Amino acid sequence: MRVGLFVTCLVDLVRPRIGFAALKLLEGVGCEVVVPLTQTCCGQPGYNSGDRRAAQALARKVLTEFKDCDYVVVPSGSCSGMVKVHYPELLNDFPELRADVEWLIARTWELTDFLFSVLKLERVPGGFDGTITYHDSCSGLREMGVKDQPRALLSKLPRLTVKEMALPEQCCGFGGTFAVKYGDISARIADQKCADIQSTGADAVVLGDLGCMLNIEGRLRRRGDQNTKVLHVAEVLAGTTDEAV
Repeated sequence: MRVGLFVTCLVDLVRPRIGFAALKLLEGVGCEVVVPLTQTCCGQPGYNSGDRRAAQALARKVLTEFKDCDYVVVPSGSCSGMVKVHYPELLNDFPELRADVEWLIARTWELTDFLFSVLKLERVPGGFDGTITYHDSCSGLREMGVKDQPRALLSKLPRLTVKEMALPEQCCGFGGTFAVKYGDISARIADQKCADIQSTGADAVVLGDLGCMLNIEGRLRRRGDQNTKVLHVAEVLAGTTDEAV
């Protein structure tokens, strides 16, 4: 099985350890993992900001970069959601690409959904001693249907306990460019999310999107919380949380 790993630009530039954790998980179950060296961005920032031409150029590049893969796996509900949900409309101006777009969206998966639904992973190599709470990132939940999959995988770790927030599906306030355009509103939403996380008493909050991770971690630290870890689900499942400094 030839799997293309779409690392995402944010992971590549800010937290590459998430990409290496995803790589470890996929290779650990025998996948031949391909990481196109020319990959950059899925086009979502430009798309959300109204720069359709730039978004289209990036989307077309993605089509060519992963054309030889059986699957495309993304450690981000946001970026995988961009491909599966928004590429058909974004690239509708290019009818000659319709078959290629349909091919790509049929083969694109969010990481935990791929591990659970396609590979049907029975064992995971990672471990975490303590209690975590899980944040359902908006795009992963609402665009990719990711909810039970990460929890089912985390439940396979014997020394890990999941304690749910009161509102795990509530937005963290990031929303990509929303956090920049509406900073005060974003900060208020983030405060509500951080209070919910802290109310669980968990040692860490775990989630599947780096944008949300950065927003939550930044707000927790500004609120004086230096102890609650903020981890990507791939890191926990792969057992690479010791690298998360």
